[in-house]
Amino acid sequence: MPLDDQDTYAQHPTGHEITEAGWQAVRRDGRVRDELINAAYGEPRLRQLFPWTGMGELHFSRCTEPRWTWDIPYIQPAKGGGYWVSGPLRTESVGPAATAEDAIAMVITRLPADAGPAFVGTPKQLAAHEALPGPHPTANPDAE
Repeated sequence: MPLDDQDTYAQHPTGHEITEAGWQAVRRDGRVRDELINAAYGEPRLRQLFPWTGMGELHFSRCTEPRWTWDIPYIQPAKGGGYWVSGPLRTESVGPAATAEDAIAMVITRLPADAGPAFVGTPKQLAAHEALPGPHPTANPDAE
């Protein structure tokens, strides 16, 4: 690949590359239990979403840039072990999960129909894209 093409490629990563980098960042930041990250990443429907953390919680976004979407349940550690699934809004609760796998299953059953792959952009840009007339086979124009 010519050097100029490599520079262009590096400046314009695909949605998959951005999402994968998000997963690697979540792994490195240490705020979420490894077993939960591994279980979420092992689920293809969640792996295609952009992950982010807050207060030990694992969140999933349908877009790659902040303020991220808040339309998917998230998982937080429970006192005494296990997990608690909440959301998608902070005022909503799904319930307890004994294992990371149980928590992931609870999120999967509540995924919006249009959840993934992550759209490259902000929630506002995603909403504008979804408002366009016509079918939207994917929410991500970069989808591979």
